[in-house]
Amino acid sequence: MTAVWRASLWMLVGGSLILALSLGTRHGFGLFLPPMSAQFGWGREVFAFAIALQNLIWGLAQPFTGALADRFGAARVVLVGGVLYAVGLLCMGLSESPLGLSLSAGLLIGIGLSGTSFSVILGAVGRAVPAEKRSMAMGIASAAGSFGQFAMLPGTLGLIGWLGWSTALLVLGVLVALILPLTRLLHDKPLPPQAHEQTLGEALREASVHSGFWLLALGFFVCGFQVVFIGVHLPAYLVDQHLPALVGTTVLALVGLFNVFGTYLAGWLGGRMSKPRLLTALYLARAVVIGAFVMAPLSVWSAYAFGVAMGLLWLSTVPLTNGTVATLFGVRNLSMLGGIVFLFHQLGAFLGGWLGGYLYDRTGSYDLVWQLSIGLSLLAAALNWPVREQPVARLRMSPA
Repeated sequence: MTAVWRASLWMLVGGSLILALSLGTRHGFGLFLPPMSAQFGWGREVFAFAIALQNLIWGLAQPFTGALADRFGAARVVLVGGVLYAVGLLCMGLSESPLGLSLSAGLLIGIGLSGTSFSVILGAVGRAVPAEKRSMAMGIASAAGSFGQFAMLPGTLGLIGWLGWSTALLVLGVLVALILPLTRLLHDKPLPPQAHEQTLGEALREASVHSGFWLLALGFFVCGFQVVFIGVHLPAYLVDQHLPALVGTTVLALVGLFNVFGTYLAGWLGGRMSKPRLLTALYLARAVVIGAFVMAPLSVWSAYAFGVAMGLLWLSTVPLTNGTVATLFGVRNLSMLGGIVFLFHQLGAFLGGWLGGYLYDRTGSYDLVWQLSIGLSLLAAALNWPVREQPVARLRMSPA
């Protein structure tokens, strides 16, 4: 094995473990909604707003952390993000007011996630592997984040039951701190300057006039809306329907487990088929799955079936979307451009997380948000269909 391949392998291993810790912890936040709301007498909107703010801050910070990773390497950005994430969890565990929850779960963890999640890690992976292996490598790294969700959700629920929600968050803060030594595996270096190197401004202007860039971003908005609404509110929704609390945790764990296969398959298919057409198919499939779940009689087994089906579609959009951005514009500014697309994902995430709590507190039901999720799936499918996976003229004229 050559030194280059060895470095690429370690990069993939390190990035996958970081995503597993970062996203595995983040996907369990919905489990803290019932105990924190009950202890402090909050409505569901208070907790939902803090998590929605987290996603908004994450999205707003992502283009900047991505640009820093493109210029100075991913390791430094992940190190700072890991520190902020761990401190945010510790402060969240000590929060006793809506403001304290918003500053910890919203602000600190939001910034921390921007430095330890997809755009930074997948940008580094994209630079480390050959173009023909890029989609597959991104699929593997994304699948690792999904495995973290599967592995950590039952553990998080167990910690809450054993130690209480506050101490459970302190323990999760210590686990997230393991990201710090893992940055030593990220031997990511910025690409050396080339003749007529693009500036950040030139890269932004090039993307801003490309219709495919905006169509991908708007489609990704829908993904964020759906995954955060489901991740935060599904456990409470199932309890409202008189199912045991363990069922909601199991469903989210099934989402994480089957997302391992879904993201890997998406990455594999993305190297062989049109990624925008695959995205169209994924969003249409989500509309069918969500529609069947809310219209069919609800039971433990229908909830588990929903977890399996949504798991296959959950983050499969990530390697396909980031892979399309890399094909269109190259990898020199991939973390930044991917971060801008991800900002739209997080704007959707903010709306999905907050709107779920807002409408529930006012109507006593999630029905309207489920219906909105189905309609948005159809819209995202239509948005991705016309995207053409063709490099910009700059890359076609300069293949090297």
